[in-house]
Amino acid sequence: MSSAPPEQHPDSQANAQQELPFALVYGQAVTEMPLDLYIPPDALEVFLEAFEGPLDLLLYLIRKQNIDVLDIPVAEITRQYMGYVELMQSVRLELAAEYLVMAAMLAEIKSRMLLPRSSEIEAEEDDPRAELIRRLQEYERYKAAAEGIDGLSRVGRDLTVPRLDAPEARARKLLPDVSLEEVLLSMAEVLRRADMFESHQITRETLSTRERMSDVLERLKGGAFVPFVSLFSAEEGKLGVVVTFMAVLELIKESLVELVQNEAFGPIHVRARAE
Repeated sequence: MSSAPPEQHPDSQANAQQELPFALVYGQAVTEMPLDLYIPPDALEVFLEAFEGPLDLLLYLIRKQNIDVLDIPVAEITRQYMGYVELMQSVRLELAAEYLVMAAMLAEIKSRMLLPRSSEIEAEEDDPRAELIRRLQEYERYKAAAEGIDGLSRVGRDLTVPRLDAPEARARKLLPDVSLEEVLLSMAEVLRRADMFESHQITRETLSTRERMSDVLERLKGGAFVPFVSLFSAEEGKLGVVVTFMAVLELIKESLVELVQNEAFGPIHVRARAE
């Protein structure tokens, strides 16, 4: 025979329910109502419908009852419109002013339609609802266009434009290669300049390629760039130019010097290679 669980006293159940927190404020449980709590009367607002203006409200009432815009029952629409205005006055008084102008216009149209008129006057005067119908039709067109535009995809809401930062560009200046043809053209220019200082002396000097190689290395000491044409002396004539050119070729062959040209058809410079 199993024993039944002891019954809890109603007072203990009430105490347990009172200990349950009914709110969390900054992570702290609140189990008792603060004595200094004040709730202003306008802290709670209830909005039944939201309209952008009196024409929007009229269009809503007409569509809700499937009424033809060209044949508006002014009396019924005015009654429903005034009911909404009275509701706005009790809930949001600051918005009622702009709707009262439309209410006055509806009342005027209603009174003009109720007044008896002869057939001649009725034929001459336009329908009192004509201006209101024109404004409603124009507003309906603009509202449809706005709803169509709002339905389009929008950047920041429906579409996200991807952005990717460009990688950091590090340009490296490439020096053009010096071809043999360009060296020969430079050699021809030096020979042409040497012809301008041609000597008619009969004496012959003995020039050594090895000695000229040493002279060129001595001039290139320090690692600085030296113009190629500055290695030649016009006073030595063609023989000195040829010996100097052969000495430079030998130094290039032995990888002791290098030729550098910064741009196509630019001047050629010579520099001694680092050990």
